[in-house]
Amino acid sequence: MIRIFIADDEEPARERLKELLSDIAGEVPSAVVGEARNGLEAIERMPQSGAEVLLLDIQMPGMGGLEVARHLASLEKPPTVVFVTAHDRHAVEAFELNALDYLLKPVRAERLAAALKKTSVPNREQLAQASQVAREYLSVAERNRIVLLPVREIIFLRAEQKYVTVRTSSREHLIEEPLVSLEREFAATFVRIHRNCLVSRAAIRGFERASGAEEEPHWQVVLEGLGERLPVSRRQWPLLRELVSDK
Repeated sequence: MIRIFIADDEEPARERLKELLSDIAGEVPSAVVGEARNGLEAIERMPQSGAEVLLLDIQMPGMGGLEVARHLASLEKPPTVVFVTAHDRHAVEAFELNALDYLLKPVRAERLAAALKKTSVPNREQLAQASQVAREYLSVAERNRIVLLPVREIIFLRAEQKYVTVRTSSREHLIEEPLVSLEREFAATFVRIHRNCLVSRAAIRGFERASGAEEEPHWQVVLEGLGERLPVSRRQWPLLRELVSDK
């Protein structure tokens, strides 16, 4: 029996999926173990549900289905995702980028059965490419739940061995995403100050010379809401100096 979680902002759509699951129960036994009305609810509720498959609407308020799938991929046992959409362009994008499956509304029973028969554990790398739009949150998996960190609240991202430290004004978190991938995705939000560190452009308040520094770095960045000063490399200094002068 497949444990299924349904995430869709429209109640009739959720009810329709449950009816279809009941219709195909003889062919593909399943049990609905949870529901969500939007992306944030899905992030909060799905990990605790024990669901193996997530039937996920793509267009939802607050957070779309593509971003939801990317966050859930960080779980130790992420669900298999089947996207559900009313728009061809979104369905095709999800299918091509994730190589999982999609259902086009109105969903047909035979199509749902076929999707459930071939679902498998999603590939994290594929889900990481599920959308070309930068995420609004980074996610941290803690004790089989997802903690969402709003990107706008992140002050810096610093690579340390195989982890990246995510620093907000209140605390630090560790994530396992390559710094170079984060830099590429959030180029409009963060700027590199050193080979191992990105800082929020909005948080930069200035620079000060490192006291007694004869070697690299000569400058440190001053960030709003943080007493710690971060070193600026010689290589990045010209770019950062221009960035400040343009403000």
